[in-house]
This record gives sequence, C-alpha cells and structure tokens, in this order.
Amino acid sequence: MRISDLAARTDVPIATLKFYLREGVLHPGEVLSRTQAAYDDSHVDRVRLIRALMDVGGLSMTSTRAVLTALDHPPAARHDLLGVAQAALGDDRPPADPALAEEAWAWVHERGWHIQPGESLVSRLSDQVAAARAAGIDVTWERLGQYADAVEQVADVDVASVPADDEAAALTYVVVGTVMVDPVLQTLRRLAQQDRSARIWAD
Repeated sequence: MRISDLAARTDVPIATLKFYLREGVLHPGEVLSRTQAAYDDSHVDRVRLIRALMDVGGLSMTSTRAVLTALDHPPAARHDLLGVAQAALGDDRPPADPALAEEAWAWVHERGWHIQPGESLVSRLSDQVAAARAAGIDVTWERLGQYADAVEQVADVDVASVPADDEAAALTYVVVGTVMVDPVLQTLRRLAQQDRSARIWAD
C-alpha cells in the first residue's frame, strides 16, 4: 500500500506519518522509486501502537521512541523485560531532596522489596512524596505502606499475566502494558473513590 492507503487504514494524516518516519519511530517502507514507497500491515500495526502510546498512554515522542526501541531490541533474560520497560520510561535525574530519597530507600528495604541499587524510581517516589507534602497532602510512609499493600496485588496480576511461552509477546505485553494499564488503574482508583465516598458519606 502507498502512504495514502496507510493514512486511510490508520486514520492518521499523511503529514503525521511522514513525521513518524523522520523521527524514526515508523520503519521505512519498501522503496519503489525516488518519491514512492510501499507499506504493509507491519506499518499499520506500528502506527496504531504509536498512537496508543501517545494518545492513551500520554507519552512524549522521546518516550515513545524509547519504548519502541526496547521492543525492537529485546533483552535475553525474561527477568529483564520489566527493567527494559521501566528504563524506557525512566528518569535518571538525581532526587531533589537526597535526605528524603534516603528515607524512601529505607522504606523500600523495610518492605522487603527486591529493588536494584540506584533504581531511579525510588528517587522519583521521594520527589513525588515531597511534591504532595508541599501541596499540603501529608503522604506519610505509613500511608504509603497502605497504598503499597494494594499495589502489590496489582503487580501480582501484572506478572502473572505475562505470556509464558512467547518471548516476543511477553516483551510487548510488559513494555506496552506498563504504559497502557497505568491510565486504566488511575480510572479504576477514581471509580473506587466514588463508590467508597457514596458508601461512607452519602445520605
């Protein structure tokens, strides 16, 4: 198919498809001439994935490129799948408050979580806790523990759902699922808040 057909199949403008090609997130088509290329179903699938990551997952082009690169270059070990996904979405900036980051690490160790030394997510957690406190929301480590109890159940479901026999499918599930399920969990939390509010405070 030509790029106009690809645009029609994916409901994405030609100009946007050309942008994806320039950014390297969409692989080139088969060259037919100096001005034309042919595209196939793999391009349709990739464009739909790009749109899902950006529109539903809320990723920037930079993060989208990182996720797609992770998909195109899978790790050898299954245990590294989640690390690839999280690294693609990671932020290696140092913590804004090193002392609070140390508290976060102490909290992680107290829970007995198996987290890689230097994991940037712990620094991000400490920054998020600091931001919440600055906004007047007293997120204590005890309260965080209550959240963690619930999140561990979510993580159990995530890990148990990874395809067991197909490494390519497992990588896609972990990398894309990490992005796509985050907004689902956010929506579920808000629905549950409405339910609990109605049960406790409704007349």
